[in-house]
Amino acid sequence: MKVSGFTFLRNAEINGYPFVESIESILPIVDEFICAIGPSDDNTKSKVQAINDEKIRIIETTWNENMRDRGFVYGQQKMVAQYNCSGDWAFYLEADEVLHEKELPRIQNAMKKHLTNPDVEALYFSFYHFYGTANQVGIAGYRKAPRIIRNTIRTIAPDGLFWVVLDKNKRGRYPKAVSSGANVYHYGHCRSISKMAEKLERVGKYWGNKHESFDGYGYIDLAEIRPFQGSHPKIMESWLETEAEKTFHQDPSFRPSRRDVRNRARFAIEKALNLEISKKHFKALD
Repeated sequence: MKVSGFTFLRNAEINGYPFVESIESILPIVDEFICAIGPSDDNTKSKVQAINDEKIRIIETTWNENMRDRGFVYGQQKMVAQYNCSGDWAFYLEADEVLHEKELPRIQNAMKKHLTNPDVEALYFSFYHFYGTANQVGIAGYRKAPRIIRNTIRTIAPDGLFWVVLDKNKRGRYPKAVSSGANVYHYGHCRSISKMAEKLERVGKYWGNKHESFDGYGYIDLAEIRPFQGSHPKIMESWLETEAEKTFHQDPSFRPSRRDVRNRARFAIEKALNLEISKKHFKALD
């Protein structure tokens, strides 16, 4: 079994991503790691080179600055990296996502177990979306998503988040997936407020809009927040100490939106019926 890891980066240092930690967390279980790096104004490329691991292969890319439709340029960059993967499995990890060292054997075992079963097209992960600080998680968005795809099937990425399988040229579907038995630790929304503000200012254009100035994480419904009771990956210790926000307070001006009210109803249904009904970009086989 050969496993390819991959990601894409641009201005990852300026934007406050724990990208070095992310790459180092996946290296023990991949045979190669493809890193597509776009034109950057910081030390993104040199920091990846400084990891100094022969598994890493850097591809310098060009971004289509005129592509501003719903993050499609992210999907383009994701696929540039994936198209250079040569493994049986292609393992995508975003720049603010980290694997826990204790869970690596589970991921390896899952890939080996399903390698020869063509019905399994992907492996999905549960997610910890840290929000505001690394001591709490948000649950309103997706809670499970595929990050490992079989590298012999016809797929495209409409954006950086998910894949579409093309059985026919004109119609796509989500991949059929089983659980990896592991989690992805997502730190993008607990980076420092200044770094988050910088990131939103730089990337908002790729979604066809301009973000309002970002003043903090506090304008959120507390019904979405849960305490984090697990342990962080050991590799994140330094980043959490120096780069993550330490305090969180709800904005006094917060008022629930219609979306918040709908989410509250969903949370109540989940609790009453012991179900998990968040958005999923895959068809579960298990």
